[in-house]
Amino acid sequence: MTGTVSKLAAPRPAAALLPPASLRSAALAFAPSPRRLRVSIAGRARSPVVAMASAKEGNGAPTKKTALHDLYELQGLSPWYDNLCRPVTDLLPLIASGVRGVTSNPTIFQKAISSSSAYDDQFKQLISAGKDAESAYWELVIKDIQDACKLFEPIYNETDGADGYVSVEVSPRLANDTQGTVEAAKWLHKVVNRPNVYIKIPATAECVPSIREVISNGISVNVTLIFSIVRYEAVIDAYLDGLEASGLSDLSRVTSVASFFVSRVDTLIDKMLEKIGTPEALSLRGKAAVAQAKLANQLYQKKFSGPRWEALAKKGAKKQRLLWASTGVKNPAYPDTLYVDSLIGPDTVNTMPDQALHAFIDHGTVSRTVDANVSEAEGVYSALEKLGIDWDEVGKQLELEGVDSFKKSFDSLLVSLQEKGNSLKTASV
Repeated sequence: MTGTVSKLAAPRPAAALLPPASLRSAALAFAPSPRRLRVSIAGRARSPVVAMASAKEGNGAPTKKTALHDLYELQGLSPWYDNLCRPVTDLLPLIASGVRGVTSNPTIFQKAISSSSAYDDQFKQLISAGKDAESAYWELVIKDIQDACKLFEPIYNETDGADGYVSVEVSPRLANDTQGTVEAAKWLHKVVNRPNVYIKIPATAECVPSIREVISNGISVNVTLIFSIVRYEAVIDAYLDGLEASGLSDLSRVTSVASFFVSRVDTLIDKMLEKIGTPEALSLRGKAAVAQAKLANQLYQKKFSGPRWEALAKKGAKKQRLLWASTGVKNPAYPDTLYVDSLIGPDTVNTMPDQALHAFIDHGTVSRTVDANVSEAEGVYSALEKLGIDWDEVGKQLELEGVDSFKKSFDSLLVSLQEKGNSLKTASV
């Protein structure tokens, strides 16, 4: 696929709930064949299950509806894609298939930049201009984010700013730096300069105050690395506090999602249950993550209702949607659509990695599940507590592991960029 993102038009769509016709046409224009679209992710050709074009020649052919369209149109869940790499035009057939936003993180960019030659030309220009490795990294990232924002702008416009976002994370080195995170968020928001960018801020204890301040400055935020209900409630309060402190009469353009992580919870708690080893403990494997997520949704319903919320809603405030993150299944014994099928409901987002996305398109079940069997979820949550599992401690451990993982990816990429930059400088001498 080839093309120039900056030249893509972003017209208003004709239909509110379908991918814009112009975008469907664009997706076909970038495809190597007018008959079938193949999606290439990180250099790998994907099976053409995502979008099918008419056999007729020419653009503007209808795109086959997928389960992703049904998620949004029938259940109010926005399917997003948890990946970003060059060329960003690879996103076009995914958008046509129903993807409504993109998330990224330091690990995603580490893999994208280190495994692809697509960044080499820009990187060489940056090094030749005297940029250091970290400055070059941010320029590479910002270009990808801006180009992706352009692709999703029609969705952002058609939903009046409710969807169509692209997320970029502040440096993971700032995860314990309250003010440093605020300044980094302001800087990223300014340099990306797109209405549909989400600045990602981790939900560490030090960064919860950062979320409040950034929201109060009118900057939209994707709060990431939420692993416990206690921390999730603090995140909601930070969002509400920020809206109230903003002083804005119109709050409609300040939005947020709260990224509640799922599969990693099962990975850790399953190990704890196997260590306990009793029949009761073993019977609870694979149930913790969905149970906690359903209780998080109950908290969402409670916090975004009542007098406090209604006062903000009168000023145009939008609810901070729950975003289900880490929805790729890590245990092959579990269904590969487990963390999508089990958490479907209105006003939610699910950001899916490649494998989960294609699995759901192929054989996912579109049915409202997020608020089904809540009493059963409460029972699982309590049963795990009785077995000695401390949910707050689980959340803290997973948060530490998540922050550490992003830091390692970030540092590893900067080292490789520094080495590449040094070799370029040596070659030019």
